[in-house]
Amino acid sequence: MSVGSHASVGSETARVRRIWDRQARGYDRRISLFERVLFEGGREWVCSQAGGQALELAVGTGRNLAHYRAEVELTGIELSPAMLEIARRRAEDLGISPDLRVGDAEALPFPNESFDCVVITLALCSIPDDRRAAREACRVLRSDGRLLMLEHVRSPARGVRLVQRLLNPLSVRFEGDHLTRDPLDYLGTEGFEIERVERSKWGIVQRIVARKADRDQPHGAEVEPQ
Repeated sequence: MSVGSHASVGSETARVRRIWDRQARGYDRRISLFERVLFEGGREWVCSQAGGQALELAVGTGRNLAHYRAEVELTGIELSPAMLEIARRRAEDLGISPDLRVGDAEALPFPNESFDCVVITLALCSIPDDRRAAREACRVLRSDGRLLMLEHVRSPARGVRLVQRLLNPLSVRFEGDHLTRDPLDYLGTEGFEIERVERSKWGIVQRIVARKADRDQPHGAEVEPQ
């Protein structure tokens, strides 16, 4: 895929942007509850493994910024200008200067093999074409680069999964948030080798480390169900 091949923003992407622009002011207050209940330690886990030149997709209000090591050269993109403005203020308060810019994860404005790692936290659930975003992440990673992820996903537990399916249409309509996705369904076909998977909270929460695939040297995944 060439840079800019998805230059025009689709109608669903524009709708999601409006949702996040509208919710930006109250996002930190709302997500903090979910982080305590479901995702505690997840952002720290992901960011502690980032190194070199790192790209964060859907940087949001910058809740990850405090968790990167000082030596990481961070670039962050965010679809919502209102969310990004909060992230920029947060970076200023932290005394750091990451490259934060408005951008679409489905059409990254970077050349091939630009980054050593890509970070995605709680974002593929709300990107309209999550497979395309994963494909773009692979494109901009250097050879053997890593994808570091924290996501809420479709539960393997039948009862929990049923509830997710019932709630999903409303969640997608009003929040732009898909409850029944799982990036493990497609990362392998979008250029990644899964190295590590950790699941918790009835399988709803998933931490993933994947590497840009070397087709000649496949890796197996290490799965830690909880």
